[in-house]
Amino acid sequence: MLIKNLFERDIFRPINGVVKADQLDDSSVWQELDEFVITRELDQHFRKFIDWYLDAVEQGENPDPTGKMGVWISGFFGSGKSHFLKVISYLLRNGVHTHNGQTRRAVDFFAGKVQDALFFADIQRAVADHADVILFNIDSKADHGSGKGRDLILRVFLRVLNERQGYSGDHPHIAHLERYLDAKGQLAAFHAAYQKHTGQPWVAERDAYQFNRDEVVKALSEALGQSESAAEKWIDGAEDHFALSVENFCQWVQAYLEAKGPQHRIVFLVDEVGQFIGRDSHLMLNLQTIIEELGTLCRRRAWVVVTSQEDMDMVLGDMGRTRQQDFSKIQGRFFPRLSLSSANVDEVIQSRLLDKKTEVKGELAEVFKQRGDILKNQLTFKNCGMTFRSFKDGEDFVKNYPFAPYQFQLIQKIFEAIRKAGATGMHLARGERSMLDAFQSAAKTASSHEVGVLVPLYDFYPSIESFLDTTVKKTIDQAETNPSLEPFDIRLLQVLFLIRYVDEMKGNVDNLVTLCLDQIDGDRLALRHRIEESLGRLEKETLISRSGDHYFFLTNEERDINKEIKQVDLVDGDEARLQGKILFEDVLKDQRKHKFSGNSKWFELNRRCDGIPMGIHRDGALLVAVITPLAAIPGLCI
Repeated sequence: MLIKNLFERDIFRPINGVVKADQLDDSSVWQELDEFVITRELDQHFRKFIDWYLDAVEQGENPDPTGKMGVWISGFFGSGKSHFLKVISYLLRNGVHTHNGQTRRAVDFFAGKVQDALFFADIQRAVADHADVILFNIDSKADHGSGKGRDLILRVFLRVLNERQGYSGDHPHIAHLERYLDAKGQLAAFHAAYQKHTGQPWVAERDAYQFNRDEVVKALSEALGQSESAAEKWIDGAEDHFALSVENFCQWVQAYLEAKGPQHRIVFLVDEVGQFIGRDSHLMLNLQTIIEELGTLCRRRAWVVVTSQEDMDMVLGDMGRTRQQDFSKIQGRFFPRLSLSSANVDEVIQSRLLDKKTEVKGELAEVFKQRGDILKNQLTFKNCGMTFRSFKDGEDFVKNYPFAPYQFQLIQKIFEAIRKAGATGMHLARGERSMLDAFQSAAKTASSHEVGVLVPLYDFYPSIESFLDTTVKKTIDQAETNPSLEPFDIRLLQVLFLIRYVDEMKGNVDNLVTLCLDQIDGDRLALRHRIEESLGRLEKETLISRSGDHYFFLTNEERDINKEIKQVDLVDGDEARLQGKILFEDVLKDQRKHKFSGNSKWFELNRRCDGIPMGIHRDGALLVAVITPLAAIPGLCI
């Protein structure tokens, strides 16, 4: 059976790795809900959030005015925090979603994801309480050209509120006019009068209201029963006289909630707020004031949920100790942070990508039953700084095949290491996003092969190639055109690059054999000989270096140094003399005599390194000789 026919979902389907707050088409929403995986880590976060939210719901019409109503979700780039935020928004909204003739409410997707019946009942109770859910990326909604730096966050919050109520988002003073008309019950009359005078609907024309100033004046005059001169005066001074403050905004939120009903809620879900604030203490103070005032006026009926690459303490810490004390109020309004670490990224990949068809699970389990012992011997590592997992049992094999369990650990460490080393741009995510893309790319490569193959490490290289720094990519690209190298040499070079900065994985031949295995019952001995020959060619071309039993990918700077070293002409014995000097003078502290235990007599020592005498040799002295791997003659006689 072909690998591509094992999976429940099409391995070639597009998977949206970058979750965007404003991407709300039916296909994207369905995939985000259907393929969302509640890992062990996310299960704890969901339980906390639902517990906090339900507590506010059950307080009824008079919740605690000092209660918490803010949630800070932190996680590094690509850890899935935006996906988590969107799923929370779908759940709280609990709308109906349709895809390929199927219809489900958001909560229905979780019936099979949540195994705890009591917890699922809590989720259903939470989403039964109606709430307005406003999800947005704060940077995409901000008007950076407004010059209102201190009120930038407030203006974003007002904009999304206005858009939710159907008012103008781009012009807050026009939205203020619409809010006033709505409160008077004359907004519909204004719309009708405007269309009567222009032939166009107000909503389509309001962003360019200045071009139809006279018609706006007439419509406003008719709707409010005022003179045209009074309406004209209001329109001309609307922008200059509009006063925006946190207090006004929160009062508008409060009025909106009261109009909706005593138990209605509004939830602002703000993506990437930490990155937006940066080190600007004015923006942080603006956010604090909004949240504190919302909590006081609206009690726990207005919620703010934010995501950030850093937790709140880190954001405040960047502003200096003197500023941290200024933000005590915001900490009082937020629950303990929910931190996403992608600790269970293997669960996400197993569920979204590697989930097997029911009819093939028995066949794969039989493969492990027959070859499990072979696999345990095949997937071994030597001198590593941690334990890399092999398959535990048949069930584990079915979940992970055609990948090996150690690859989930290793690939995550590779991504972290090469980002820290600067070999890629910082846009290479550390968490689920890049991992999912890497495993899908490798699975596609293996898809046309029969069951029995394993995915070697070099099949992961293409997934990060586009992210690599040009100097690194250039080295590997040039190696591909080198006539002295074979295709397998390039794959091995890619493997050595991938593990170059991972301290826990040593580049010895035994480990390279395991990393390059592409068959369950592959011949390790034959592969070892192939790798040793390949290492010789790569070393000759100064693409890698050797230190004892370990081989290393060479960066450009290291290659230049190694080439210079190779060009140095050494007189016979120079290397041995230098090694001997280091060994005898630095390591052994230039010891020239030795006294045996129980004997009071001192014996002089003669010293040699790789057959080269070190210092003056005296007759009758004891000889201490060292033979190193660099000895010119194997089995050198002393």
